[in-house]
Amino acid sequence: MTTSAAPFAPPPEPSSPVATPAQPVESAPAAAPPAAAKAAPGAEEPRSLNVETFAHNLAQLVEESGKAVAAYLAPREAGKKADDMADDIADALKTVSHVAEYWMADPKRTVEAQTRLMGGYLSVWANTMKKLAGEAVEPVAKPDPKDARFKDEGWRESPIFDALKQAYLVTSNWADDMVKEAEGLDPHVRHKAEFLVKQISNAVSPSNFVLTNPELIRETMSSSGENLVKGMRNLTEDLVEGGGSLKIRQTDMTAFELGRNLALTPGKVIYENELMQLIQYAPTTASVKKTPVLIVPPWINKFYILDLTPEKSLVKWLVDQGLTVFVISWVNPDQRLAAKGFDDYMRDGIMAALDTVAIASGERRVHTMGYCVGGTLLAATLAYMAETGDDRIASTTFLTTQIDFTHAGDLKVFVDEAQIEVIERKMKEMGYLEGSKMAAAFNLLRSNDLIWPYVVNNYMKGKAPFPFDLLFWNADSTRMPAANHSYYLRNCYLSNNIAKGKAELAGVKLDMHKVSVPVYSLATREDHIAPPKSVYVGANLLSGPVRYVLAGSGHIAGVVNPPVRMKYQYWSDGPIGPDYDLWLQGAREQKGSWWPDWLNWFSSWHADEVPAREIGGGRLTPIEDAPGRYVKARS
Repeated sequence: MTTSAAPFAPPPEPSSPVATPAQPVESAPAAAPPAAAKAAPGAEEPRSLNVETFAHNLAQLVEESGKAVAAYLAPREAGKKADDMADDIADALKTVSHVAEYWMADPKRTVEAQTRLMGGYLSVWANTMKKLAGEAVEPVAKPDPKDARFKDEGWRESPIFDALKQAYLVTSNWADDMVKEAEGLDPHVRHKAEFLVKQISNAVSPSNFVLTNPELIRETMSSSGENLVKGMRNLTEDLVEGGGSLKIRQTDMTAFELGRNLALTPGKVIYENELMQLIQYAPTTASVKKTPVLIVPPWINKFYILDLTPEKSLVKWLVDQGLTVFVISWVNPDQRLAAKGFDDYMRDGIMAALDTVAIASGERRVHTMGYCVGGTLLAATLAYMAETGDDRIASTTFLTTQIDFTHAGDLKVFVDEAQIEVIERKMKEMGYLEGSKMAAAFNLLRSNDLIWPYVVNNYMKGKAPFPFDLLFWNADSTRMPAANHSYYLRNCYLSNNIAKGKAELAGVKLDMHKVSVPVYSLATREDHIAPPKSVYVGANLLSGPVRYVLAGSGHIAGVVNPPVRMKYQYWSDGPIGPDYDLWLQGAREQKGSWWPDWLNWFSSWHADEVPAREIGGGRLTPIEDAPGRYVKARS
């Protein structure tokens, strides 16, 4: 599991995109609309199988398969790519062996496990016989109501496919129980085993194969196999695009372009160094808040998640509310920046941005806003500034930010000493972690949303994915310098040193309890990357006034939630204290977006206004138009 070992900021998560990194994505449209089980009245009847056409398509399928194999092998034969799955496979086998040892060590337990599984199969068989005889029976196992894999009517109408579905669910539930009931497992090993079993179960679902999916069979018969030919072409294209690795398209990547239909808020790059560009956005109001806002996005993803389209843009909304907004746009690094660490990102990122904001705005003190791992870096910077007597940050907003990683969720399965050593070895060879590794990790967190629906849609139905801006951003991954990523993994996920007061930045020990500035801390209820309890525990390390708010949905959609849409909700004003569950029980639910709540909070601390500022403040010459060059560099 080491190749994908790369916790972020941000899976995208489509439907909840919460959904991230490398997130995934929430609110993502279905990969393709399911075919109706029966034609609607007046609708065209599905085409019947044309044997001659089907035979021709099978021949084409064989030809296209050869091209796919060639696309996979070509970079390996040329020495441009090496398969690096050995470490992942070895780690997975070692993890599963711990569970197997428990059940096989005692013959009684072995028999019990086998009996339980076979009993489930026999119950499914007996019910199927009754259903074939016309009896109404309750299913032995039911899918989750939110599980879209078995929505097609064919899974219910056909006793055979219904039995196949139930046998799969019985097996999945049994495997999950085997992990949960194995006694004496190390908690980390158990967590990894649960995650691994879930990934295997998702992969072998009958919905993922042509001959075991009634919808795919119907599609294949109707098109006389044309869907499979198109799907194999799609597979070849994705292998070529991935340089021999499968890069599954989640959206139409040609439908979007930065500066054309994404990242459109008017602004200028007013400063740049080798790690970042700083963007200042043009005012749209006659007066603005005296205190400017500096946004620190994650370097694991690109900043324009906060400036997707004008309708969804948090950046544009802040500008329209009368704020002077600056955003850091991190570089997409290569091997030349391998030695850049957390302290470099603090010094040449946040600190350099603070210096520039002061020049451009004329204000020494700034409000900062950090998103996900950008917020973690910002929190560490605040502790550094508290220790060194630097008070330029007047207040801070953390968006889905973890400071304490005790309850960091499924990303922790990718982090232990053995896995980090493998990652560091690979990063040493290249100087950075490939963006695709982060993307794979985030996609695995929600594989039934971000992987398998697109495998079915693209390669078996032979359809193109739906254009979706959030999934375009999700696929626009970035690399990470070796030193920076190693510090992050070790001091956050592995040892939790920042929360424990054991981490250092630029030679200064960090104590989060010394951070006393006012803080607005936003978590999202369905977040798989920064779980709300984890965010809450971290916010409680701070000594200043903290407003903790819990938004509906997940890591992306819960944050990018414009007020005009009136989607989701948020909870606030729970009882102050260390217990997240008690806070949640006492919190008040409010309909709609958290954005206006944040603005009220910000205005209560920074009420003064000044005339709108020109970009650069007459002191800095703009370098280029927003969104700048750095964000356009592709991995």
